[in-house]
Amino acid sequence: MKFAGMQSMAKQIVLADSQFLITESLCRFISDELGFVVRAVVDNKNELIRALNDKMVSLLIIDSNHFDFNGMAEMQQILVAGRGIPVLVLTNTITRNELLELNTIGIRCIALKSIDKEELSRAVNEALQGKKYYCQEVLELFTEAPDDRISAQETMPLTSSEVEIVRLIAEGKTTKEIALSRHISFHTVMTHRKNIFRKLKVNNASELVMFAIRSGIIDTIEYHI
Repeated sequence: MKFAGMQSMAKQIVLADSQFLITESLCRFISDELGFVVRAVVDNKNELIRALNDKMVSLLIIDSNHFDFNGMAEMQQILVAGRGIPVLVLTNTITRNELLELNTIGIRCIALKSIDKEELSRAVNEALQGKKYYCQEVLELFTEAPDDRISAQETMPLTSSEVEIVRLIAEGKTTKEIALSRHISFHTVMTHRKNIFRKLKVNNASELVMFAIRSGIIDTIEYHI
């Protein structure tokens, strides 16, 4: 975890993301464009908890898909309950189900990493003021009519990151290969695997692949058990 120097007059922001290029560009944008301070950059849950205990922190910007939260209840406990720190979720992709779950636990500032700098500036400032903010793509998910073709996947208890890991497991990728392809740690992949097996109530990779086929996550595949 990296900490910034003391600049008490500026807003202090914690970045929680495991993607190096993303955190580096966000650090520059927050400092150069917004005039705020990046108080800390964290890439795992324990560091995140420590950073949020810092009373100087004004805002958390997080890609929650990169953290091994044990369900929405733990995410709410760490990010929302009792801390009073505004949260902006900034992620690559989000499903309608994930959006509704985030709203349920009180996170109402959500945007995609594909937004431009003007919209990112607006998202950060709205979050700092405690206001709701959704980028246009996220807003469209609220009004999107249910689609029978994706309903099975939308209602299953997996995040988009977990669904992608299921696909990679089905392709025969090892834990190390998945970590490299997803740009996350070996430990994070192991945690995702454990959570996936627990959520789907499967005991091994063979059962997981069969579930993935039945639920439509994958169609025709070649895999190694």
